[in-house]
Amino acid sequence: MTQPATLSAWLDEIERRHPQHHIELGLARIGAVYARLAIAPCCPVVAVTGTNGKGSTSAMIAAMLKAGGYRVGLYMSPHLLRYNERVRINGVEATDAMLCEAFAAVEQARTQPPEIALTYFEFGTLAAFWLFARSSLDAWVLEIGLGGRFDAVNLLDADVSVVTAIDIDHTSYLGDSRDAIGIEKAGIARLARPFICGDAAPPVSFVEEVRTIGAQARYIGRDFGAISPDDNDTHWCYWRREGEAIEKTMMEMPALTGRHQLDNAAMALAALDALPSLPLANMARDRGLRSVALDGRLQVVRRQPFILCDVAHNPHAARALNTFLNESERTAGRRYAIFAMLADKDIEGVVSCLRDEIDIWWLAPLPGPRGADTARLRSALAVNGIGGDAVREFPDVLSACREADTGLRKTDKILIFGSFLTVSVALRFYQANAPCR
Repeated sequence: MTQPATLSAWLDEIERRHPQHHIELGLARIGAVYARLAIAPCCPVVAVTGTNGKGSTSAMIAAMLKAGGYRVGLYMSPHLLRYNERVRINGVEATDAMLCEAFAAVEQARTQPPEIALTYFEFGTLAAFWLFARSSLDAWVLEIGLGGRFDAVNLLDADVSVVTAIDIDHTSYLGDSRDAIGIEKAGIARLARPFICGDAAPPVSFVEEVRTIGAQARYIGRDFGAISPDDNDTHWCYWRREGEAIEKTMMEMPALTGRHQLDNAAMALAALDALPSLPLANMARDRGLRSVALDGRLQVVRRQPFILCDVAHNPHAARALNTFLNESERTAGRRYAIFAMLADKDIEGVVSCLRDEIDIWWLAPLPGPRGADTARLRSALAVNGIGGDAVREFPDVLSACREADTGLRKTDKILIFGSFLTVSVALRFYQANAPCR
């Protein structure tokens, strides 16, 4: 087969073989191709999983290391605007040419007899590993895409593992209870290696599995944590327990908005504390946390009317969004939601978390086999007692964004959320037509 010449052609070819929504958990396929590639990290590896917060935590770890003068590879998913967002080397997205070269290397290894089929995510993960292995890095920071135990990233034995939160999501693959999901998340732990847990009340199954594995576990609220500032304060307190003593460090507020980001920052700091081979001064830690920019996390894209994008797509994330909205000043205008989700998510649960914060719901379908249509969304609203004039339907997210751009008052607030796909469409529209000001 003639290999694709451009990144878009490569992505089309990989998705043609295995669409992005097609998931096959397991490490046998990727492990075999990884062995053929003959690559391995020559520096510490940090792996981060969790129902929510794993992207922010990964980005914080990488930013602090970079601020301390280390070269860092950061692998994240999914992307919002460009595939290149998934692979960053020392804070810079991999170029199209770099990714094409990496894809070609993976394809060559994959097609050696006997040929091995890879999923879209497995292919991209190996490409990231291949690039990192050739980039003279001091650390790899890897966000786990789904679950933990059988995710492609878990092929590597991380020097430090982080679990940010354990909640109900991806039930078709991980189970329909926190106990079942907890076991999957715990699968990234390693014997005698540091393991950071940011769930304040982890399920018993999770704690027992981590203990069985024999990891050096540190739990938020017991071994480390964040003390939120008073209103309008510019600092917060990171604390950690060392033996019988508790050490406290005052930190400047991170760039990412929302009180839940302080817990993410505390997890990132705890992970770095567990890497003595990469020491960091507090000044570098502060500078790194202040530098993190991550699209789609309580991101303001317009001031008048106020438009906020957030990738919240499950009840756990929706509760964090609810907290932010509760703490935000109420204005004279109405609060609108441009709302689109995947059908296999807990749509009723998400709506329940936010029904008291939204006045008008604008519904739009998402494309693809997993996208929820407006009838499904309207049904979820009805279960929560929302209907009538409080609901309006649009043919797609873009149409709703265009209406919000021209048809609302400057005092109104618009929240765009429900999926990475939803926010991706909105960000593309506002970047092209309504730059943040």
